[in-house]
Amino acid sequence: MRPEYDVIIMGGGPAGSTLGALLARTTDLRIAVFDKEVFPREHIGESFAHPLIPVLEESGALSKVLDSDCWVKKYGGVFNWDDEPNVAFFDHANWAADGEHRWAMHVNRAEFDTILLDHAEELGVEVYQATSVAKFASDADGCTVTLKDGRELRAGYFVDASGRRNSIAAKQKRSWLSGYRNIAIWQHFLGGRKTQSLPGDWNIFREKDISPIGCFAFPDGWCWYIPIPKIIDGERVITHSIGIVTDPAVLKQPGKDFTDQEQFIKAVKDVPLLRELITEVTPVDEKMLTATNYSMINDKFADYDERWILIGDASYFVDPLFSSGVAFAANQAAAAALLLRESLGDKLSDEDKRGLWRDYDEGWHGMAETFALSIDQWYHAIAKNNPGSIYWNSRSTSVDLDIQGRTFDALLNTAFTPDLLQVMTSGSRQLADLDRSGPFVQAATQAEPDELDPETPVALAPQVSVRAGFGLDVPGFKAFVPPPPFEMPAELKAGIAKYWRDPVANADAAPSPTADPQPCHRFTSADGTEVRGLDRDGTEELAQLLATGPEKYGKLAGSLSLPQLQTLKRLIRAGLVAVVS
Repeated sequence: MRPEYDVIIMGGGPAGSTLGALLARTTDLRIAVFDKEVFPREHIGESFAHPLIPVLEESGALSKVLDSDCWVKKYGGVFNWDDEPNVAFFDHANWAADGEHRWAMHVNRAEFDTILLDHAEELGVEVYQATSVAKFASDADGCTVTLKDGRELRAGYFVDASGRRNSIAAKQKRSWLSGYRNIAIWQHFLGGRKTQSLPGDWNIFREKDISPIGCFAFPDGWCWYIPIPKIIDGERVITHSIGIVTDPAVLKQPGKDFTDQEQFIKAVKDVPLLRELITEVTPVDEKMLTATNYSMINDKFADYDERWILIGDASYFVDPLFSSGVAFAANQAAAAALLLRESLGDKLSDEDKRGLWRDYDEGWHGMAETFALSIDQWYHAIAKNNPGSIYWNSRSTSVDLDIQGRTFDALLNTAFTPDLLQVMTSGSRQLADLDRSGPFVQAATQAEPDELDPETPVALAPQVSVRAGFGLDVPGFKAFVPPPPFEMPAELKAGIAKYWRDPVANADAAPSPTADPQPCHRFTSADGTEVRGLDRDGTEELAQLLATGPEKYGKLAGSLSLPQLQTLKRLIRAGLVAVVS
């Protein structure tokens, strides 16, 4: 063990190991990963979303996972919440346009996580298992990381990827993210049938025998159903992870203590559609597994001066409904890798480095909070149809009027999650089809600035400066085609379609948004309020228009592209563009 590293990472799960691998592949930095456990180890979160795949490809780990037997290819989801299931392939609209399936994985986490950590070590990351980090402190020259055994190590930067615990770097208690107070209870079972075998014209997965996740609602919550390759008695077999997500208050009702295996099995065998798949199942172990209080968020994700970054569950975790946790964590790792490469390099000014760190903090908070509002919107709609349910009606069904400005900014800068919109609207993909009283729609309405009269002159507010620089693309999903009305060049769309045919062989067919900082313009007021727009979205041209002086709002807005108009709205909401009297 060295006395000093450039980067010390606390936590060897997918976030920490991916960050280590990305840094090792692109730099000569000295990197160490410390994890308190010994791998392989069990972990919740066995089904993934497709934005994970490009990050694994960029880290070099994807080919090793594909060569293993620990995974099943995943193409989307079945969500049975009402009279007929809602179904979607990943990135369904773009699959319909180009015919290429986006895909993810169901995995045995014990094996998957070990592959990723071993991969980082093979690339040169120093990995120390069964080694706990106890303390962190920073100073002007770096930081000191103290291990549980008392050894002190120096580092340039510290990354907390330790999972769902209060961070030793942020040094503050985490807050609830939205209204979630969930408990997840699960076990693995033998003898289950494939979700894609369910009968019905709605089942888009059956014809090609391709696997989705199964999510099935019932009055006390919802169940997941995930195929997992495990080794049982020395033999590789397909088990199914069956889990219940519910409110802890439900467990106090007679016959509903789902931590008791007999009551758990009785409950899941009464859930519509799921019961057709599990008539003959037997549990792998007699003890149920649980995870509680996991939908939480830290108020701050990174601090440039204190030299720490949070990634993965250490920063936030949203409800597991859309299997987003590991994909978000890995993409945070990609963003953090860019942050650290530039911070330890000399190409950017100190001002631009600070801008990247601010983008990471503000951007990923916006992702977390808007995604949570999206899922709250789903729960709100179901609660209206289940007035007697403790679970569905214990959700947060109204919007906190004290939502932070960064969330409003994110709502003006982030589209509703396309895959979630696909299933919530039964394929129409129209925001107008969402319940107007739901949390996301309420918040988005509040985020919109007051409509201005077209004849009203507007200009940059006094003492607002505009600076060209470099920014961080958040979330920076590689091989992602944004939903309409945003447009992408046909050549780039074709490259993305090619990429998804074989992400390893066609790695260069789609550009990486986190390979380099992106040119941007920053609008900043004297009190530090800032709005950043990437130049690829036309922000430079918008800045030039605003610099020419007052312009009637209608004429200005009518000359802008949609991304430019969204940036203008963000500037108005932040008070950086004002009415000229």
